[in-house]
Amino acid sequence: MDRLNDSLVSEFVLLGLSTSQGTKIFLMLIFSLLYLGIILGNLFIVFLVIADSHLQSPMYFLLANLSFNDVWVSSTTIPKMISDLSNEYKIISFQGCMTQICFIHIMGGVEMVLLIAMAFDRYTAICKPLHYLNIMSPKRCVSFVVTGWVTGLIHAMSQFAFVINLPFCGPNKVDSFYCDFPRIIKLACTEGAKFEFVVAANSGFMSMGTFFLLILSYIFILVTVWKRSSGDLSKAFVTLSAHITVVVLFFTPCMFLYVWPFPTSSIDKYLFIADFAVTPALNPVIYTLRNKDIKIAIQRLSKCGHYNGLC
Repeated sequence: MDRLNDSLVSEFVLLGLSTSQGTKIFLMLIFSLLYLGIILGNLFIVFLVIADSHLQSPMYFLLANLSFNDVWVSSTTIPKMISDLSNEYKIISFQGCMTQICFIHIMGGVEMVLLIAMAFDRYTAICKPLHYLNIMSPKRCVSFVVTGWVTGLIHAMSQFAFVINLPFCGPNKVDSFYCDFPRIIKLACTEGAKFEFVVAANSGFMSMGTFFLLILSYIFILVTVWKRSSGDLSKAFVTLSAHITVVVLFFTPCMFLYVWPFPTSSIDKYLFIADFAVTPALNPVIYTLRNKDIKIAIQRLSKCGHYNGLC
C-alpha cells in the first residue's frame, strides 16, 4: 500500500449521472427508495430463513446468503451516489476509490459463485431428486459460500495488484458514479494496453464464462425434464424462471463493461445501475412472489405476531 503515497492524485472527481438539478432530486428520491427496499427486503429474507425451521434447506440457505451479499453489493455504491446527488462536487479520496473497487469485485465474485451454487442446487433437485439431500449436504452448502468469498478475494486482489502500482499524475475525473478498474486505468499516466487486457481477461472472461455456464446448465436441466416428462416443461420453467431473470439482469452489464472494458460511450454506468440497485431490489420480489414456501413462511410469521410470538 506504500504506492498510495507515491501517486500525485489524492482524490478523484466522480462526474455522476446528471448535471440537471431537477433530475438530481428525482434520482435521489428514486435511489433512496430503492436502497431502503434493498435493505429491508433482503434482510427480511435472511431473517425469515433463519427464523423459520421449514426453510432450513440448501436452497434457502443459498438464497439467504445471496440476499446478504446483495445488501453489501448495493452498499458499495448507492449510499455514496445518493450523497453525491446532493453535492455540487462529487469527491472520493484515492484510498476510498481503491477500497470501493476492491469491495465491488469481492462481492461480485461472491455473487457469481452463489448463482452457480443455486443453479447446481436446482439441477440436483430436478434431475437427481432422490440424491438431493446427500449431494446438497450442509457441508457442501457451506463450502459453496466459503468458495465464493475466496474467489471474490482472489478476483479483486489479482486486479488490484496491477492498479495500485500505476502512476496517477494528471486527470482525475471519473465519468461515472463509482470507481472501477476500467475507468481508473484510463486516468493513469502510463500505457494502459496491458492493464486493459488484464481487466478483460480477468473480469470479462470470468463474467462471460460464468454466464454461459449458467445458461448451459439451465438448458441441460430443461432438456432432461423434457425427456422425462414427454415434453412438459411448464413446472421446470416456473422453477427456473426466477433464477434466469436474476442471471440475465446481473451479467448483462458485467459483460458489456468488462468484455469491452474501455467503451467510447458512457452507457455502461447506466447499465450498472441494474447491478447495484435494480437487481438487489428485485431479488426479494422475484424469490418471494414466485415461491410458495416463502409465502407460507410469511403467513406463519404473521400468525406468530398475531398470537404474541407463541408459535
